[in-house]
Amino acid sequence: MEPLSWAQIFGHMFIQFTPVWISLIIIFALSIRFKRKLGLYGKLFDSMIGMIGFFLVMFWTFTGIYAGFDMIVDHDALAQISGMKNKLPGTPVRGEVEGGAYYLLGGDNLARDIFSRMVAGSTIVILIAPLATTFAFMVGITLGLPAGYYGGRFDTILSFISNLVLAFPVILLFYLLVTPEIVESGIPTYMAAVLFLFPIIFLTVLWNSRYHMQPNKRNLYVGLSVLIGGWVYVGITFDADPLGIVSVPPNLLVVFVSVVFVNSPTVFRIVRGLTLDIKTRDYVAAAQTRGEGPWYIMLWEILPNARGPLIVDFCLRIGYTTILLGTLGFFGLGLESESPDWGTTINEGRKLLSVYPHPALPPALALMSLVLGLNLLADGLREESMKD
Repeated sequence: MEPLSWAQIFGHMFIQFTPVWISLIIIFALSIRFKRKLGLYGKLFDSMIGMIGFFLVMFWTFTGIYAGFDMIVDHDALAQISGMKNKLPGTPVRGEVEGGAYYLLGGDNLARDIFSRMVAGSTIVILIAPLATTFAFMVGITLGLPAGYYGGRFDTILSFISNLVLAFPVILLFYLLVTPEIVESGIPTYMAAVLFLFPIIFLTVLWNSRYHMQPNKRNLYVGLSVLIGGWVYVGITFDADPLGIVSVPPNLLVVFVSVVFVNSPTVFRIVRGLTLDIKTRDYVAAAQTRGEGPWYIMLWEILPNARGPLIVDFCLRIGYTTILLGTLGFFGLGLESESPDWGTTINEGRKLLSVYPHPALPPALALMSLVLGLNLLADGLREESMKD
């Protein structure tokens, strides 16, 4: 077989992404059709910048999802095929092998399919970045709300701790947390045991403050939160899920904990600052006059009115987390050496960049496009939220 031209390569890749295109068409069609009923999310489709950002983010989100079910790639991201080392894009695969007939984006220095590794790397990013950012927000919100609302010594202590963490350079802090000596000491596991409790605490306090006058509903929601949250907690933190469904590899847990730990202080400071401003508003004073409890006011009066800046920061922080994950992979920290994550792939490709540029460029462009999409999405959300 003859090598593919660039037009044929892009044509084949377009076909490979068919499930992604179908999903994007469906979600855009439904969102535009019902955008007036979807609040801030619906208003996003009035902004061209927001739509472009949403398209890029959802493209990689669906890619990561479908890649996890092997619906896009033809080759295993770790499979090595003889004779395909450092082959150019569009090179036909030699002999009878499982998978596609071509390496669409060429082969790397270990004869692995670059296209498959780029697609598989999106699954790792989509799995870690949003979840780690969500956990960081749970920690930051749970501590930032009472710090800003109550103030005093509690606020002083938490602010000092957050400033102490933020005083460390991020890369140095990551490096310290993922070094083998620190991992073997069990410190990341202890950190996970503390940090991963905050989502359960947040949900428990949320339902208790909202339904404290409706004990049946409160007990149901609190019970489900503790039960499901505890199940996920023991599975993620201690790899002790009795059902064997929730499990995180130790090296992935270290990266996850590091991302949550580094992002939490920044989220704390943002939430604290918003709380200091919003708690002086009239509707907060009205809630206090009605006799509402402090946690009800914080979670159901202050937090909803801080959602605009927090949603924007959430999108931006996923982008920062994506860059941090890429940086960790580039320096060979945390994830396995053969991991198809974009940072590791870029690092492996840059060693022969002057001779074979094609192994490093696809994951670099993928990382750039996802971060660009998150930034554009945040700009679109900011633009539309300011119109309210």
